[in-house]
Amino acid sequence: MATALREPTSLEHATPQEAAEAARGLSAFIEQHPHRLEVRPVDGASIGEPVLVPVEALRLLVDLLDELSQGNAVTIAPIHQEITTQQAANLLNVSRPYLVKLLDDDQIPSRKVGSRRRVLLKDLLAYKQRDDDHRRNVLARLAREAEELGI
Repeated sequence: MATALREPTSLEHATPQEAAEAARGLSAFIEQHPHRLEVRPVDGASIGEPVLVPVEALRLLVDLLDELSQGNAVTIAPIHQEITTQQAANLLNVSRPYLVKLLDDDQIPSRKVGSRRRVLLKDLLAYKQRDDDHRRNVLARLAREAEELGI
């Protein structure tokens, strides 16, 4: 059963260096044990029962720690979550009117709830991936052309 955090959680007492060290250590551990991992909770006074943790979940934790080590905030949301147009615009780092144009042009699927639009997070992330891929391809092409021209 999945539960959502009701209050925002932050690592107020952890430094970026601690997060980076934890990410490196956990990543090395995952490389040595790529299939099944048992974790034993330890609180200093006692050791709990082992818990089988999917490797994919630990890889997500490594990614989270990497982001925290760079001073970035991290939000975890289910992929099927619907978000508002303002939230979608914020995630793409564009204006809301520009996002609405993308919705009107059917570049990102959306649905109406009353007079408001909602966007599935997975659809927004798929658009972002396509857009990022397109930008990388254009940049690579420009770099090749510049190299051919000796610029």
